[in-house]
This record gives sequence, structure tokens and C-alpha cells, in this order.
Amino acid sequence: MSIMGRARRRERLDYWPGFVDALSTLLLVFIFLLSVFILAQFYLSQELNGRDAVLSRLNRQIADLTVLLGLERSGKQELESRVGTLAGDLEKATRERARLQIEVDNARQQGGDGDARLAGLARQVEDQRGVAERALAQIEALNQQISALRRQLTSLEAALQVSQTRDSDNQSRIADLGRRLNVALALKVEELSRYRSDFFGRLRDILGSRADMRVVGDRFVFQSELFFDQGLNELKPGSEAELDKLAAALVDLEGQIPAEINWVLRVDGHTDKRPIATGQFPSNWELSASRAISVVRYLISRGVKAERLVAAGFGEFQPIETGDDVESLSRNRRIELKLTER
Repeated sequence: MSIMGRARRRERLDYWPGFVDALSTLLLVFIFLLSVFILAQFYLSQELNGRDAVLSRLNRQIADLTVLLGLERSGKQELESRVGTLAGDLEKATRERARLQIEVDNARQQGGDGDARLAGLARQVEDQRGVAERALAQIEALNQQISALRRQLTSLEAALQVSQTRDSDNQSRIADLGRRLNVALALKVEELSRYRSDFFGRLRDILGSRADMRVVGDRFVFQSELFFDQGLNELKPGSEAELDKLAAALVDLEGQIPAEINWVLRVDGHTDKRPIATGQFPSNWELSASRAISVVRYLISRGVKAERLVAAGFGEFQPIETGDDVESLSRNRRIELKLTER
């Protein structure tokens, strides 16, 4: 077989590009689903924290009411004990009064010799009568206090019941709110994902197929050399044309996404792992952040709203290649664009 024939056969059997495209699509779908899950967990945790705060406040109120109810019941028991003691004292005073009355009657029957004794017994009877009257007055006052305590106990028990009912209602409302929040969150994520897909598709059409631009997960990745010379943060001549296309796509996107979707375009700067130490850039952090800021400033100058842009610098700490060869280092020097929620 001729050399040309063998070359054509290898071209017909080269399935690798198709396999790579399929694998990339599968990876994009997986990363998208993972992002949706993470966002849902974040908002759900925020809502659960709010619910826990409400429940903690209600539990504290119930605990305070329970303590107060216990104190009132303890006070009631103490008053009832005092009433019992006074009732016993009153009974003793009554018996003593009856005994003295018998002695008085006996003294009256004895005549003159018993007059002195009769006078003494009369005084004792009066003393016992005073003791009995004071005991009756104390018992009456204590009975009134017990009645007041019973009314307070009834009010506290009613308040406790109302608080427990409110707690149950709040838990039901919080659970319902959590369900509705999850549904709303899923809808917002789905809606933003649709706009993200449209935006990325439009960027692909505008920028075309470039060796220095690719899609990684949910991000557009540009090689830093497209915009910057080595070790610098100023946009190099000729790079503005690509950023103009990006700015036009973003301005168009701003008019399409509903106002209730709080979205931003995050511009991330990355460097390779070779350290830089200059007067302007003491480390790769400063260089990567300064490059991201340069891109953001240029997009703002082309009409993109500043509140829709975020600049971030990651230095060398988020590599996509681990090798030390020239190609790996070049791929790690990049600018990434990610459309996400704020």
C-alpha cells in the first residue's frame, strides 16, 4: 500500500477528537450539576441558620415561662403549707379557749373564792380570742394570695400553651419556606444556567476557534499572552479587539437577564509557578490581580456596568497543569471568565 493510502486510512480511523469532545461535554454537565448542588446547599444552610435562630428564641421563651411557672407553683405550695400551719394553730387556740371557758364556768359556780381566779381566766380567754382572730385574719389573707396565684398559674399555663402552639406553627412555616426556597433557588439557577449557555455560545461564535482560547468547565479561558506581555499588567496593542467583542456580548446580555437575577462576570487572573519579585509586583498575587483589574477596567470603559464585574487574582495557586515544561507553564498563565451569581 502506498504512503498516501496509509495516511488516508489513519485519517479515517482518527476518532480521538470526537472522543475528546464527548468527554468534555460530559465533564461540563457534571460540573454544572455540582455547581447547582453547592449553591442549593449554601442557600439552604442560610435558611436553616435563620430557622435555628427563631427556634432558639422560642425555646428560650418557653424555658423562661416554664421556670416562672415552677416558681409560682412553689410559692403556691408554700402558702398552702402556711395556711395548714395557721389552721392547726387556730384549732389549738379554739380548744384552749373551750377549756378556759369550762374553767370560767366552774369558777363562777364556786362563788367568792373563785372571783380572782375567774378574772384571770377571763383575761386568758380574751388573749386566746385575740390569737384566734389574728390567725383567722392571716388565713384569709393567705387564701386571697392563693387565689391570686391560681389566677397567675392559669395565665402562665395559657401563655405557655400559646407559645408552644406558635413554636409548632413557626416550624411548619419554616419547613414550607425551606421547600419554596429550594424550588425558587433551583429555578433561578436553571435560568442563570440558560443565560450562561447562551452567553458562552455567543462568545464561541464571536471569538471563533482560537488556539489561545478554550472552555474549561463553566469558564472561558484565555492565555495571558493574548492580552499581556510577560511580567506586565498593561493590555498589549492589538488585544483590545477581542475585549471589545466580549464587552459587546456582555452589554447585550445585561439587557436580557431579568433584574432579579443577581449575576456577575468574574475575571480571574492566574500565573505560572515561577516567582516574580519586582518593585511593581512583589509576588504573583499582585501580578495576577493587577491583570484581572486591567481587563475589568477596559470592559467598564466599553460600557459594561461595574457592578456586574468582579476582579480576582489567584497567583500560581490554582494551576490546571502540573508539569514544569514550557507548554504547561504557558497554559497556567491565563485569564478566566466565569458568569455566576453574586
